[in-house]
Amino acid sequence: MKTSNPVLARLGQAAERERATGYAPTGPYGQPGYPQQYPGATGYPAAPPTVTPMSIDDVVVKTVVLLGILGASAAAAWVLVPDALLGVAWIGAAVVGLVLGLIISFSRMANPALVIAYAVVGGVFVGMVSKAFNSLYDGIVLQAVVASFGVFFLMAMLYKARVIRATPKFVRGMVAAMVGLFAVMLINLVLALFGVNTGLRDGSPLAIGFSLVCIVVASLSFVLSFAEVEEGVRMGLPQRYSWTAAFGILVSLVWLYIEILRLLSYFQGDD
Repeated sequence: MKTSNPVLARLGQAAERERATGYAPTGPYGQPGYPQQYPGATGYPAAPPTVTPMSIDDVVVKTVVLLGILGASAAAAWVLVPDALLGVAWIGAAVVGLVLGLIISFSRMANPALVIAYAVVGGVFVGMVSKAFNSLYDGIVLQAVVASFGVFFLMAMLYKARVIRATPKFVRGMVAAMVGLFAVMLINLVLALFGVNTGLRDGSPLAIGFSLVCIVVASLSFVLSFAEVEEGVRMGLPQRYSWTAAFGILVSLVWLYIEILRLLSYFQGDD
């Protein structure tokens, strides 16, 4: 099945290779779709497929597992990492998480170990960021968590009701928006290291507007993830690709949480 999502297209190609070697049954002349038979067979396949296709339930379970790992890692980092090392742990986890995320995103093969490692490192990052914000604004972490999951479930209901659909035009627009935002954030980070304040992260009206844009795009990115899950099931991707689909949902949740946390901090004021 054709898909307009480039990442899913790569996964589909990998899945085709896997089916060719161990999943898709073949006929007596090598044609796909018919089980191999031995002389004297009664017309039934000699053995069941060796690879089980993924399902929506698989993705739900994997997403819950990854959230549990991320939450446990965040809690452990919050308790165990001393305040003096908070900045080092924050930056280190962000760099390692970025590298792992890029490897997972551009890999042609699903790697559950890498996805789980990302959840652990992402948990350290989330825990350190949350601890830093909570030390300044008590209770802000709980507000951000509730708001993040509220947005997630709202987007899930809107997608299920087909109020928002991942049309090819929507996908292209979202990919362009996300690439553009990440480019702007990267440039802003580099400039900040040299002492240049662009006004995008200082609590000004411009910063509030930028955070709102990021929150909207992060929220809509769930639509891409939900569409990937549906298309992956229809394409018959092997079960272990459910880890890759769950990874996409986890990344969007972390991004949404951080942006909501930052936006809430702008309205806290000085105590």
